[in-house]
Amino acid sequence: MEANGIASIGECMLELSGQSGPNWRMGFAGDTFNTLWALHALSPDRPATYVSAFGDDPFSRDQIGFFAESGIGIGNSPIIAGARPGLYAITLTGAERAFTYWRSDAAARQLASDPAALAKSLENQALVYFSGITLAILDDAARKTLLAAIAAARSAGSLVAFDPNYRPRLWSSRETAQAAILGALAVADIALPTFPDEQMLFGDETPQATAERLGKRLGEVVVKNGEQPALIAVNGVSETVDAVHVAAPVDTTGAGDSFNGGYLAARLAGHAPANAVRRAHRVAAAVVQVRGALAPFETLRAAFDG
Repeated sequence: MEANGIASIGECMLELSGQSGPNWRMGFAGDTFNTLWALHALSPDRPATYVSAFGDDPFSRDQIGFFAESGIGIGNSPIIAGARPGLYAITLTGAERAFTYWRSDAAARQLASDPAALAKSLENQALVYFSGITLAILDDAARKTLLAAIAAARSAGSLVAFDPNYRPRLWSSRETAQAAILGALAVADIALPTFPDEQMLFGDETPQATAERLGKRLGEVVVKNGEQPALIAVNGVSETVDAVHVAAPVDTTGAGDSFNGGYLAARLAGHAPANAVRRAHRVAAAVVQVRGALAPFETLRAAFDG
């Protein structure tokens, strides 16, 4: 069977956003799900799978139902009796967001609890995507199980993309995060780091330093840097692509995740890296003009097509 699907691995949480007095809007989001959402919108002919672990409570059932209504499956992801999803709330100062989390006992922390099921979920995938947050919610043994499954999928022909997405509060130490992320880079083909994260974690002084460091480990690197140009480094050759300026952003939640989805969708469709970055910038610019992490599919497609 030809590998045609797209799979993203991680944690999708309940999202509280759009506060109006005591009332909040509830949705579903999380970094790797946000990326898959954009990928699925922009690659509708490819089966989309969100690989995680889920509870058996009403919120988990609603979450899985929302995925299904949106055309996204969960593969062989385990359903954990008595477990429930994590939760986060977005508060805004202007368009800049801050997050409050309740996720310490989330079902997704058990996403590698069944190695055979995990491997099955990654079969026949053209692309497998994961992030540093995926790694951070797992213990050391589970991380090793996950990376082994990803390595096996890569050996079977899957393209593997990874965003380090460093969040210090999720890690016991900077050194633990460094080691885990270096392990992930060893099984990846494409890296999609964000410069301020890499500066914080590895001490890089410039985006070029990030690209050069990661370029020694894998052949395709795109360094995101907010409204600054993105830096592409492919097999040692680098170039920059200007971002799209948004004069009055509404909510920056999910911008980088959606950039990743736009970039990967473009690369899967055969676009060269620079053109893929241009499309990804347009997608990210569209996302910051809506509230919450998930823009409507039509919005994403219109931005992608320019």
